[in-house]
Amino acid sequence: MGSIPRLKRGEKLLIATHNRGKLSEFRELFTPLGLVLISAGDLGLPEPEETGTTFVDNARIKAHAAASASGMVALADDSGLAVDAIGGQPGVYTANWAESPVGRDYAIGMRRVEDALQAAGATTPGARKGSFNATLCLAHPDGRDDLYIGKVTGTLVWPPRGDKGFGFDPVFMPDGFDITFGEMPSSSKHSWSPGQVGLSHRARAFAQFVEGAIEQS
Repeated sequence: MGSIPRLKRGEKLLIATHNRGKLSEFRELFTPLGLVLISAGDLGLPEPEETGTTFVDNARIKAHAAASASGMVALADDSGLAVDAIGGQPGVYTANWAESPVGRDYAIGMRRVEDALQAAGATTPGARKGSFNATLCLAHPDGRDDLYIGKVTGTLVWPPRGDKGFGFDPVFMPDGFDITFGEMPSSSKHSWSPGQVGLSHRARAFAQFVEGAIEQS
């Protein structure tokens, strides 16, 4: 739909997430931009059911739910890991693969991905390719929205390496590197600054968002 007015320094933006790791990454990415970030968790907004079958669907569901409930412009992210040898799984169901009886546990999720790769006979690096994907949706309370999509390709490693980042970062080694996202400081993982594309899927989507939605001073 588009045509949302550009955001200006000092304005408030609702980040439609309850995920602390994701919120932390957004706060870091937004640091140079001068916007005031408020999270859906800060406002106690309910988490909508993510019934979409694509990253775009779920990003839109979350962004529009937050914008409608708050009356604010809202930015939502739907992201996940897609592994070639297992048909693009876990994909939009990435978080579900980490579910356990006591909540979300990404150690369990990483083990499930590895078990699926082993079952598929994907034991060499060339057979263990995949991508992290991020779709950002910026939604306005009147129903307009814009989309920004980022992707980074890499190789799935085992065992997990590193305790930085969050989610499936310790098993994802981006192309061109010999360390995982879990071993990278966030400044390297994102490597984003105004005018730069960045490394991570979220940073690449964010770079498009900044170009398309932020008023350039």
